[in-house]
Amino acid sequence: MINLYFWTTDNGYKARQAAEESGLPYTIRPVNIRAREQFAPEFLRISPGHKIPALVDDAGPDGAPVTLFESGAILKYLGERASNGLYPLDARRRLEVDQWLFYGSATFTTLAQQFGFFAIRSPEKNPAAIAHYTEVLRDMLATVDRHLADHEYMAGDYTVADISMYPDVHLHGVRDIGLADFPHLRRWHDAIEARPAVIRAWGPHD
Repeated sequence: MINLYFWTTDNGYKARQAAEESGLPYTIRPVNIRAREQFAPEFLRISPGHKIPALVDDAGPDGAPVTLFESGAILKYLGERASNGLYPLDARRRLEVDQWLFYGSATFTTLAQQFGFFAIRSPEKNPAAIAHYTEVLRDMLATVDRHLADHEYMAGDYTVADISMYPDVHLHGVRDIGLADFPHLRRWHDAIEARPAVIRAWGPHD
């Protein structure tokens, strides 16, 4: 059984979306970061950097339990474990997926989170920071929009590369910036939003 340590953040939804798309049985283990449950000693043994998501698979690659933190690593693991195309078998296609998976994990989400903090969550409004990160987010949205002009998904077929960016597009692109200027990104977002696994992933959790 896979245990997914989850909370309702962009990275949390990435992992839950990948788990739903994988078709593998899993159980959600909520970690309420507002109540600082991520600092509990038992969770720190799973995720030393006190971040969600995290994952424990009782039947890892060699049959022994495996523990993972970092959303990109979790997406890659679930994609490989599922063997359903989320992370392709072909080596050349994997390279294409990897570059966008890492862009989504290391660049897109990292900078979108700065936008979210300064423009949405910070109790003190810093106009320069808001303007800067708004422009950064718009530039990233434009980058992805240009790529999607001649690609249905980020790396051909729907993969973990798409999952790595969808939550921040959904949360900040749709809600805060708007996608009127990014028609290819809008098409991509709406196609993913309608997927049954995505509907489940963004639904209620225990």
